[in-house]
Amino acid sequence: MQELIAQLIRLYLPAGQAPAELAAQLEGQATPAFALGHAGTVRAIVLPFDARPDMDGAAQWERLCEVANLLQAEQGLPAPAVSINGATGYRLWLSFADAMPVALAQQLHDLLRSAYCPAVPQSDVLAPVPLPPCLNRASGRWAAFIHPGMGASFADEPGLEMRPPLAAQAAFLQGIDSATLAQVRRALELLQRAPEEAVAPPAIAATPAGLLLKDATLEDIVRHLHSMHIEPTFRHVLPGLGSVPARDD
Repeated sequence: MQELIAQLIRLYLPAGQAPAELAAQLEGQATPAFALGHAGTVRAIVLPFDARPDMDGAAQWERLCEVANLLQAEQGLPAPAVSINGATGYRLWLSFADAMPVALAQQLHDLLRSAYCPAVPQSDVLAPVPLPPCLNRASGRWAAFIHPGMGASFADEPGLEMRPPLAAQAAFLQGIDSATLAQVRRALELLQRAPEEAVAPPAIAATPAGLLLKDATLEDIVRHLHSMHIEPTFRHVLPGLGSVPARDD
């Protein structure tokens, strides 16, 4: 649990965040909404991809992958983390290496949304958000960070019946890098200079190697976790697989 808390603080929370509040969340005792900003700065931005009447979960997953890959291929930003929210869809999490001025973070959020995903609702980067993994009180299912290769498995049910293994959650986040101020400024310059070039996502099949969307098999994911000395156990059922009991730290 302590390693997961350390990763959440490293990537998404302002300095001084109380680990006790995170610990209570991870035990399912509470589901607070965390402010990702403080004193005029922000640690991360979040882009939601929720199923809608005109776009189901599978279509939203494909769109999320296109956007995540474009953030890297066109804007030179690090790969964002991916989560399910326990009820309605997916989330992209872009972390900042240092607390980013609110104005710059909001500008990046708005330009990315306008260029790549205009259907995503406009939001304030200072608005508190639930931070996975956490229990979604409305649905009774758990929100969690996921391996990108598993995203399509959650198109119809973006939540887990039981708490995900905390060691695996920490392992997913250990591989996430944060965007530097220089990378953010460069992305803003590119988005402002040529927005017309940013609105035509390439086909998913053309995704360069090493970016977010991968045709990962369960064996790929197990191998990745084993390389990090994590026992890859999951307390939910994936399509075509049986339920596997989990072991947590």
